[in-house]
Amino acid sequence: MKYIFFVLGIFILSLGISFTIQSDLGASPFDALLVGLSINVGLTVGSWEIIIAIILIGCNSLLKRQTPEVLGLLTAFITGIGIDMWLFLLHNLITPELWYSKVVCFGIGLVVVGLGTATYLQTNFAPIPVDRLTLIIQEFTRTNLFFSRTFIYLIFLIIAVILNGPIGIGTLLTVCLGGLILNYFMPFTKKILDRILTHSATSPNHEKDKRCNIQVETEA
Repeated sequence: MKYIFFVLGIFILSLGISFTIQSDLGASPFDALLVGLSINVGLTVGSWEIIIAIILIGCNSLLKRQTPEVLGLLTAFITGIGIDMWLFLLHNLITPELWYSKVVCFGIGLVVVGLGTATYLQTNFAPIPVDRLTLIIQEFTRTNLFFSRTFIYLIFLIIAVILNGPIGIGTLLTVCLGGLILNYFMPFTKKILDRILTHSATSPNHEKDKRCNIQVETEA
């Protein structure tokens, strides 16, 4: 059940990323970097998600002084596939032209990104390298996710500007609100996930006890 929520969270996250890109108001600094690389160098946005993930896995390994988390590459691979899939599906379905429709599209994407990230992070299974870096910085600085997320976003913002990525008002909003939204959803998704996992873990035992009671009554 935990792995189902892991994959579900990744696809929710990639859907939110695609909404922010389609809004044309400016993607998050990291996603702007991916789009900028895709436009200027080639390959798809999802492909650059995987390539950058490999680099970040190495950086995280050096910071933690431990072996590279290869499973993080699996997460990035699923995320890359999800981004390319959603961008392909949304390309003709969602193309906002008016400013308020762009704002709505971006707002939906920003919230969905926070929800998806919080959902898959709660499974504690192979975080995306950039999210692992967020957790590492949080640990090192002994602060909350809002600070560490915002710090990382600012670094990627500088790189995205250099590469002429899609920077706009949406990028600024992501830097200011991305960590706050993630920090809001973390306890919410933890509560929901714990309840579901606890229920799924106790249900088989409950059914087993019920069958045993029926068997005892029959024998009696």
